[in-house]
Amino acid sequence: MTILDIDRIRAQFPAIAQNSGPDAPVFLDNPGGTQVPQMVIDAMTDCLINANANLGGQFKTTQAASAVVDQAHEAMADFVNAGSAQEIIFGQNMTSLTFHISRSIGNLFSEGDEIILTRMEHDANVSPWLLMARDKGLVVKWLPFETDSYEFDLDKLADLLSERTKLVCFNHASNLTGTINDVKTVTKMAHAVGALVYVDSVQYAPHGIIDVQDLGCDFLVCSPYKFFGPHMGVLWGKLDVLKRLDPYKVRPATDQLPGCFETGTLSHEGMAGVTATVEYFAQAGRDWADEHYRTRYSGTGNERRQLLCAGMHALSDYELPLTRRLIEGLQGLPGVTIHGISSSNALARRVPTISFTAEGHKPFDITAKLAKHDIFVWDGHNYAIEPVTEMGLMDKGGVVRVGLAHYNTMAEVERTIEVISAHLNG
Repeated sequence: MTILDIDRIRAQFPAIAQNSGPDAPVFLDNPGGTQVPQMVIDAMTDCLINANANLGGQFKTTQAASAVVDQAHEAMADFVNAGSAQEIIFGQNMTSLTFHISRSIGNLFSEGDEIILTRMEHDANVSPWLLMARDKGLVVKWLPFETDSYEFDLDKLADLLSERTKLVCFNHASNLTGTINDVKTVTKMAHAVGALVYVDSVQYAPHGIIDVQDLGCDFLVCSPYKFFGPHMGVLWGKLDVLKRLDPYKVRPATDQLPGCFETGTLSHEGMAGVTATVEYFAQAGRDWADEHYRTRYSGTGNERRQLLCAGMHALSDYELPLTRRLIEGLQGLPGVTIHGISSSNALARRVPTISFTAEGHKPFDITAKLAKHDIFVWDGHNYAIEPVTEMGLMDKGGVVRVGLAHYNTMAEVERTIEVISAHLNG
């Protein structure tokens, strides 16, 4: 296990720090939204006190708000390794951003053109494109995943691709199976036929380093509230691709990037919190990661980019043994099936979002039992209706979904396994 001062880390999060002891709440609902460190709360509060104004004026608070907005774009550019802060677009959440930009992307296509979606997606990366296809007369093709390996067979993607393919949409990591997908290879395959690539990185972002320049995709979206920040969404797009799009906006709004795609007045306090969230990862790299992590990323971008990469790598390494123990513990319980990669030597191909079912037990009953013990997890389809349907679980209540983050502990994992075991054996 990576050596981290976990008590020091947990002390950064008020929701965790104010509830201590063996019976304290266990936050394993992280795939739906993580807890927030104090530095994010402080940044948001400071914005509401000292920069609470709209943009474009000559007075102090509006100028301070402009600085907040600029800093947030720069911070997220560092987070995803964008070529420019102009490529960063903020919105309410990933779903809203995808619905919004899909209107502009759809205008690039003609009736009869084809798009490819997958059966592994959160519906936020499905419904916007289905509606776009309906409105534009496009053909939708579906890439299945292998229900035994929980991964894509990319030969099947090759069979789907054609000269009519204009867009391929898929996730960086599944919010249900936890599978990490090969974005770089899929992108190369799609680009070979001239298609654009839209990547949902919401579930990957809390657990892995994102480098859009290396991945090569055309769009990538994520949600800061899934990686210890406020409720906002962020979209990155290649500058030359964004410039091809016709933004849907009000007439007085700027025609310049990125503002032309940022509809209305954004949550400036939220953007201040996003900057602080990126700084939190940089702090992890500076203060908590071992020197070899910092050395590994020396020279890979500016100082903040180097530090946040070091921090994220260290935090991800800490999560790995927790994930292994949770999977092993669940596998040892009667009738439990883990719906995702579970081999101990393959955990690098998944994030610590673990879904399971137990024969003879409804997912809702399991999560209700855990809730009585103040262990917070999810059940149902979790908006991943395609994979749940593909696995034949929709009419069975879906799955129980447990999501680890770096502020969780081995003691919390053991406590969770114990409660589930008592329920299944009761």
